[in-house]
Amino acid sequence: MKIHAGYDITYECPQPTPMLLALSVHPSRLPDVIGPHAITFDPPIGATEYRDGFGNLCHRIVAPAGRLTISTRFDVTDPGTPDLVVPEARQIPVHELPDDALVFLLASRYCETDRLSDLAWSLFGGTEPGWARVQAICDYAHDRITFGYEHADVYRTAFSGNNDRVGVCRDFAHLAVTLCRCMNIPARYCTGYLGDIGVPPVDAAMDFSAWFEAYLGGHWYTFDARHNTPRIGRILMARGRDATDVAITTTFGACTLAGFNVVTDEVKVEAAP
Repeated sequence: MKIHAGYDITYECPQPTPMLLALSVHPSRLPDVIGPHAITFDPPIGATEYRDGFGNLCHRIVAPAGRLTISTRFDVTDPGTPDLVVPEARQIPVHELPDDALVFLLASRYCETDRLSDLAWSLFGGTEPGWARVQAICDYAHDRITFGYEHADVYRTAFSGNNDRVGVCRDFAHLAVTLCRCMNIPARYCTGYLGDIGVPPVDAAMDFSAWFEAYLGGHWYTFDARHNTPRIGRILMARGRDATDVAITTTFGACTLAGFNVVTDEVKVEAAP
């Protein structure tokens, strides 16, 4: 299938403001992009591209004083298959994990393993290690938190999300990631596009989405505690320890978000006459 995606994000800055942007398609998906994939700026400004420590494609800019709109549109091919389900994927003992997976066992800004370790072991210590354990964690986070855009809170962590019992997709992901790490399963936070493809459309504005990946059986597998069902058409943008590492914009100065529009639609192919 083909998916049309992109965004328009507008900021108002009282003075020139340095920014970091994590708004590109992840390098692993670039081969699927059809034609150009470029970020545009209105008014035009310069941007420097770089790879961060997690392999994400990022940009550095200095937003001018006044209004700046950041945009892109692109098409991407997608196999149209749901997220993999591999019940036999086993949990790998810590001493056998590859070195680059170890950082995803540690606490991070939004994932306080020390505050949720006792809860995790009380809930999941008796589950079968591996896929079943991660799925049990997803089930818990999915049932524990009630989704609502009005519940968005940039200060909410996994611990407070578990207590508040409300949140947005990042809160589901943070809680599940933290509980996995508490159970010695490497887990990393993901952000990207996830349209209403293969599911009934939701009567709400499109947004970026958050999910996570768990390391089982020598591979990273996609899990989604918010939807808690395999989905079609994810377009990965960035991976990291939590939302801090993959914030779509990180600003170094005062600015106001003045506009936000995300597009993720399946391109319908008309049948030949």
